[in-house]
Amino acid sequence: MSPVVDVADPADPRLDDFRDLNSVDRRPDLPSGKGLVIAEGVLVVQRMLASRFRPRAMLGTDRRLQELTADLQDCDAPYYRVNAEVMAEVVGFHLNRGVLASASRPPELTVEAVIDGARTVAVLEGVNDHENLGSIFRNAAGLGVDGVLFGTGCADPLYRRAVRVSMGHALLVPYAWATAWPRDLNTLRDKGFRIMAMTPDPAARTLADAMAEVGDQPVAILVGAEGPGLTETAMRASDVRVRIPMSRGTDSLNVATAAALAFYERVRFEHPAG
Repeated sequence: MSPVVDVADPADPRLDDFRDLNSVDRRPDLPSGKGLVIAEGVLVVQRMLASRFRPRAMLGTDRRLQELTADLQDCDAPYYRVNAEVMAEVVGFHLNRGVLASASRPPELTVEAVIDGARTVAVLEGVNDHENLGSIFRNAAGLGVDGVLFGTGCADPLYRRAVRVSMGHALLVPYAWATAWPRDLNTLRDKGFRIMAMTPDPAARTLADAMAEVGDQPVAILVGAEGPGLTETAMRASDVRVRIPMSRGTDSLNVATAAALAFYERVRFEHPAG
C-alpha cells in the first residue's frame, strides 16, 4: 500500500508537485513546466489509479485517505497526509475535495493505436475550452465512444480543469493527436470509418438519418470549436455533413452537448456486431 507520510510544513519540497496550482507561470501541470497530470478529488484519483497514468505522489487529508484505502493497496506512490490548512497553503486555495494525485505524462498514443479495433471515435478540431473538452471526454465515456482524436487548435486534455470536468475520464478514454491535419482523416477512412462532420448548415443531413443508415460501419464524429465550428477543409475531408435540427431561432448547441447527442444517436442506431 502507499506509504503514508505526515507533513506539517507547507514549504516541504516533497509537496512541490502540488504547489501553486492557480499560479499563471508556476503551475506544475503546465507542459512548459513539470508537465504533470493532476487528479483532484477521490473519484478522479480512483480513475487515475485505474489508468495508464501512474501516480507519483498524493496529497490529502486523513479523511480522504480512509476513503481511498482499498484503492491504494497496489500503489507505491507516497500519500502525504496533511491538514486542510497546510493543503490550502500548498496549492494556493482551499480545496474542498481534500485530495490530489500527481502523475508524469506517459508517451503519447498514436492515431493508429487509438483507432485499432474502435467502432466509434470523436474527432475534435479547434476545441480550445478546457471545460468543453472535459465534458466531451465524460460524454464519450458514458456513451460508448472508443477514443478521441485531436486535430489542430485543441486545448490540452491533461490540464487540471479538463481532467476535473471529465471526472477523470480524460485519463481513461484513449486519445491521440493528429500529426498531419486533416490528412490523418484518410487513416480513418482507410480503416473503414464513415466520417461525419457536424455543422448547423440547414442543407446538411439530419444526424438521426445519417446514423440510421450507417449500421455496423465504424463512425468518426467530427466536431469543431464554439462559434466557428469545423473549418471548410475538415468538412471537405468528411464523408457526410450532419446537423441537429434546431428550433426557436437557435442555430446550434454547445459543442459538448452537440457531441453528446451525436454519441447517443450512434448508440441508438448501432447494431451489435456479429
